[in-house]
Amino acid sequence: MQSPTDPYVRVRGAREHNLRGVDVDIPRDCLAVFTGVSGSGKSSLAFGTIYAEAQRRYFESVAPYARRLIHQVGAPAVGEITGLPPAVSLEQRRSAPSSRSSVGTVTTLSNSLRMLFSRAGHYPAGAERLDSDSFSPNTAVGACPECQGLGRVHRTSEELLVPDPSLSIREGAIAAWPGAWQGKNLRDVLDALGYDVDRPWRELDPKDREWILFTDEQPVVTVHPVREADRIQRPYQGTYFSARRYVLKTFAESRSQPLRAKAERFLTSARCPVCDGSRLRPEALAVTFSGRTIAELVSLPLTALAELLAAADGGTTADTLTADLLSRIAPVVELGLGYLSLDRAAPTLSAGELQRLRLATQLRSGLFGVVYVLDEPSAGLHPADTEALLTVLDRLKAAGNSVFVVEHQLEVIRRADWLVDVGPLAGEHGGRVLHSGPPADLAGVEGSATRRFLFDRSPAPRRTVREPRGWLELTGVRRHNLRGVDAAFPLGVFTAVTGVSGSGKSTLVDALDEQLPGVGRLVRVDQKPIGRTPRSNLATYTGLFDVVRKLFAETDEAKARGYKAGRFSFNVPGGRCETCQGEGFVSVELLFLPSTYAPCPDCHGARYNPETLEVTRRGHTVAEVLDLTVEAAAGFFADTPAAARILGTLLDVGLGYLRLGQPATELSGGEAQRIKLATELQRVRREHTLYVLDEPTTGLHPADVEILLRQLHGLVDAGHSVVVVEHDMSVVAGADWVLDLGPGGGDEGGHVIAAGPPTKIATSHTSRTAPYLAKALAGI
Repeated sequence: MQSPTDPYVRVRGAREHNLRGVDVDIPRDCLAVFTGVSGSGKSSLAFGTIYAEAQRRYFESVAPYARRLIHQVGAPAVGEITGLPPAVSLEQRRSAPSSRSSVGTVTTLSNSLRMLFSRAGHYPAGAERLDSDSFSPNTAVGACPECQGLGRVHRTSEELLVPDPSLSIREGAIAAWPGAWQGKNLRDVLDALGYDVDRPWRELDPKDREWILFTDEQPVVTVHPVREADRIQRPYQGTYFSARRYVLKTFAESRSQPLRAKAERFLTSARCPVCDGSRLRPEALAVTFSGRTIAELVSLPLTALAELLAAADGGTTADTLTADLLSRIAPVVELGLGYLSLDRAAPTLSAGELQRLRLATQLRSGLFGVVYVLDEPSAGLHPADTEALLTVLDRLKAAGNSVFVVEHQLEVIRRADWLVDVGPLAGEHGGRVLHSGPPADLAGVEGSATRRFLFDRSPAPRRTVREPRGWLELTGVRRHNLRGVDAAFPLGVFTAVTGVSGSGKSTLVDALDEQLPGVGRLVRVDQKPIGRTPRSNLATYTGLFDVVRKLFAETDEAKARGYKAGRFSFNVPGGRCETCQGEGFVSVELLFLPSTYAPCPDCHGARYNPETLEVTRRGHTVAEVLDLTVEAAAGFFADTPAAARILGTLLDVGLGYLRLGQPATELSGGEAQRIKLATELQRVRREHTLYVLDEPTTGLHPADVEILLRQLHGLVDAGHSVVVVEHDMSVVAGADWVLDLGPGGGDEGGHVIAAGPPTKIATSHTSRTAPYLAKALAGI
């Protein structure tokens, strides 16, 4: 039993994921950094064990009914943890925020600004004072009634709904109608209402065409279906609804992405004519502060908003509210996010930007004595912004908190008070703590993959810069903060696009498209999930599962039973376990407690029924094959060329530690990006391809970055072109050409500051990237 004053968090017997009974002691009230290659187990230790246990203990004290309202991580597999304070987790969430979520709602700055307008705004003569909800586009009292607070309206037209007017209704003139029975039903209802469904659309009376497409009426009529020889169809009551009504309702309410995408093809989106895109009612827009409406203030970059509020003079109430706003804006600006505006939609933010916004909010919370567990807070940060991040982490520590950070960025690792290095490799070859102590002591740890990068300061190896064999010219790019930018991308080389956060890097590379002369084929490899449900996994995405199912269907046992390849899919009835519908787990409803998930009682997580699992290949069932790591599967399928090719490319991008059946929802953005790259690498590429990658090294240990760069440079050597948006200066130092944007973020960015080989950029006097690139080239 430790003393109450024991200054350490002591973990004993941690077995979460690939951790092998880990024992580790980490001091409180310090900046402790967890390092190791991707998949080594560092997140399993920091988040899956330490944070999960802190959260579990907190929930033990919460009323059972209240627990239903809070998402819980679940109890970790650990012997015991002592000395553990309450914990706050700031992860890079994979889930997409809603379209109504914005910078203002994430930081709660919108609430304070609405309060300012409600209490201290300038109202028109005779207007009654509004409460703060009236200034929110997300409430019924504040939202513009025309666009429901979205700022845009969706309209349709006859040309969109009926692309080919030479067709009759029976021939499918109304392309926007639903397919299958529902579309046939609408046609039969129109026929019963007396409309000619066999005449070409353009020959119908214009009044009839208008009614069919746009009426708000919903008449009910008796339909007498045409009798077919093999089936009796009885009369029924059919309801008609217009094509416009169907399209708008589907787009607004359908949960099916394909249906919504189809409906969107028949709609045009335009700025709302009533609120002019401001999303608010006229009453709210009539109130001003410092001569501006709330819609005008939320569209300003935070740096400009802070300047306006600091100069405002509106009396005692206004002074109190503006002081609160300014104190909340300051940490956001300090973290390099001053270029964002409050109305910037959350789905357009990167995972790193979202995490830093939440971090800025925590700085104002004034909590004391907690442990903050952060997931790669430097992700998406230019080295200049990383310095500001380190200042913020120091302030959290100085306020009496412990800061535990999972991190790959060497500058953050060097600033740590305590280093926990996990490894030595990934997956089943990791899961051990190699070092727990001061960073300097890692120099003597032989098996550490981090050691070489932390202490080896030799200059970047000299390499011959490739010569471009052509150029892609972008002229007058106008998008977001790019205002008529011209840029030239070389072909046949490795190009890095650099600049501080918000300088316009991603916006510029998004302007590259296949229509440009010389592109040939364009492939974007982003960090979006490879699937949104646990049913999507590594094997299904890469096409490997198709090969696996065919191999099992070709076994003697499967042939004897008449099993086809479909029998070995867990997504369709037949071979899957019907108790859990092939999920492997079931939801258990508990009275007064939150639902919990447990392994399926029938298949015990295998996903298949017993008959399917009786078929084996080389002693393995299909469920056991899905449980293999990529590395183990490469040996198992060595004599199957189609499978070996897919597995080989996954090994080449450093994903040997992932399981074949690992759900898409468990993969990081970086892992998803590398799976997409591996899927692309296995294709035979004959024509020139332009590969565009946005921050491909995010979430990667320097050792994994080396593996990835070998693949990317291999693509260039094979005759293709690669463009990466990148903050890692070791990657930029190895590029053939650099395009540097800036000089700042937001309105202060959007210009090409410098272009040329890395050695030229490193000597630029105007580039904020130059001094950091010069250090990387010199190995400092």
